Amino acid sequence: MQFALEQFSILKRRPLMAEEKETSTTKLPSEMLRAHLLALLKNWSGYGYELANKLEEAGYGGYNSGTLYRTLRQMEKTGLISSMWDTSTDGPARRVYSLTKTGSLFLNNWFTLLDMHKATLNNFMKMAGNVTEPCDKSSSGKEKNVDS
Repeated sequence: MQFALEQFSILKRRPLMAEEKETSTTKLPSEMLRAHLLALLKNWSGYGYELANKLEEAGYGGYNSGTLYRTLRQMEKTGLISSMWDTSTDGPARRVYSLTKTGSLFLNNWFTLLDMHKATLNNFMKMAGNVTEPCDKSSSGKEKNVDS
């Protein structure tokens, strides 16, 4: 029995729908999206479209602008980021997002959590026999049969 790993989402615990298959491998779960946005804002303030471009450049796929701005608004409501209107240029005012002290603490907690789980994940990868490859593929690039 063959099992295509990219067709199942561990986080959602259900088979992915056809329209989800193309983008699910690059889109981040909402908590990871928030963490990545905080990391992007750690050293500079940016506009929403700049953040979207940086995420895409990092290989996380294109986000629907509604999803991105909704996430930014939620992060602002919870105090992780702040924003202000930039009216310094010609054209419409643009919202500039910045990391708050609370957001910085939240991001540091993410780093601590990731460090705590790094050894566990490395042990898992060793047990699975897959230390160097991010996914289990044969030399032809096709997925291996899990039952073999």
